[in-house]
Amino acid sequence: MQRVLSTHLFLNHRLHPGLLELAERSGAQAVEIFAARQHFDYTSREHVAELAEWFRSNSLEPFSMHAPMYPDREMGRAGAPGVNVLHPDKARRIDAMDEIKRALESAEHIPICNMVMHLGERNDGWSQRTIEFALTALEHLGAFARPLGVRLLVENLLSEAATPEHLVLTLEIGHLDNVGVCLDLGHANITVGTTAAIATLGARIASVHVHDNHGLRDEHLWPGDGTIEWPETVKALKALASPPATVLEISYSLSETHAEMQARIEKAFGLFK
Repeated sequence: MQRVLSTHLFLNHRLHPGLLELAERSGAQAVEIFAARQHFDYTSREHVAELAEWFRSNSLEPFSMHAPMYPDREMGRAGAPGVNVLHPDKARRIDAMDEIKRALESAEHIPICNMVMHLGERNDGWSQRTIEFALTALEHLGAFARPLGVRLLVENLLSEAATPEHLVLTLEIGHLDNVGVCLDLGHANITVGTTAAIATLGARIASVHVHDNHGLRDEHLWPGDGTIEWPETVKALKALASPPATVLEISYSLSETHAEMQARIEKAFGLFK
């Protein structure tokens, strides 16, 4: 199982080569770049070029990118609307797809293989309309991503629109065999349970967001600091025909030094040996 570190861990900092070097020293084979403008400004030619040059000279791979969740530099705290491809307003859906395409354009320089994206936000329900909106977005963005060598991965969320079962149905209805799934274990722990989610999503799972919580809210804790049953979860993942990449997606803590982060990253990856 490929070891991938999400740069979500450094979300409050500008992504720079020093942080990528920390990921590499911690045992990561690859990273998932979190596309938030205050962290990775995918609209900045200079920032994209800086990271592209680093990747060309180092063995750490840019395995994936997490699609933008907000179009601003404050994660929506100043009132910017979320990036929502299922929004009832057509203009909002178009704006959301345009923002994701802006992030995808960085794949012209940084050779990411996968784009993890959300279908909607927490309060989005499940209906024929949301299925239609989801299929339109996936077909449109897939056509944009394919020439760049990028595969779309949809993530299970806390909403009805993006449960494991509904993700599978959406992809089956659209015959979207070229779209994979990023299984978020934290979201699964709050909803259907991790092993049930693995059983439902099965061979579609291409990557796994690894973090923990107490089953009530999305805390993005280090594995073992919450209530996920890690031995049975790891066993179920290893039983898949093609073991997915494990993407450690942790929230940044001001109390942790880089040395402490490195030790905890190494320990978390050790769960999957």
